Amino acid sequence: MTMLEGVEDVQAGKLGEALSERRSAFERLTQGRLDRAYRLAAALLGDPDEAQDAVHDAAEQAWDDFVRLRDQARFDAWFDAIVVHRCRDRLRRRRVRPLVLVDPPDRPGGDPSAAYVERDALAHALAGLDADHRIVVILRFGADLTVAEIAQRTGEREGTVKSRLHYALRQLRGAYDAAARLQGGVR
Repeated sequence: MTMLEGVEDVQAGKLGEALSERRSAFERLTQGRLDRAYRLAAALLGDPDEAQDAVHDAAEQAWDDFVRLRDQARFDAWFDAIVVHRCRDRLRRRRVRPLVLVDPPDRPGGDPSAAYVERDALAHALAGLDADHRIVVILRFGADLTVAEIAQRTGEREGTVKSRLHYALRQLRGAYDAAARLQGGVR
């Protein structure tokens, strides 16, 4: 073995160790995080299969970009931002699809069909939003994030997030009220 071959072996060993440490850190950070990312993607996309694909794409991108993550304590927000961007890309590439909501709200003592009518009206109203508005509504009310957290995950300014929330909620209210009028006032 020449000296050059020995140096190459040592360098290869160090690279292998570094890769192993990187993989271990990435697995530790993503463990348990993927389920939450899937729920977020499913809420944004309204399609469980497409949500799986989006989270897979996000995980691949996160692995590729993991070396650039400076503070591992910020992994959740960083990974959420990647998931949101993958979902936004998918929403922009497709036509509007109906959003399927699960677990209709409980109406004790009321008409059980009213919960389904409300759920359907909400699904149609959400499906009518463009990708950017739908994302901020789902992140705010589905993931219970603050405006600052949404801005961090979407890469937008807080004022932009507030504006999108305002206009999205106004559009949702209009669509929801119109649907309620069509259903004979059930709400």
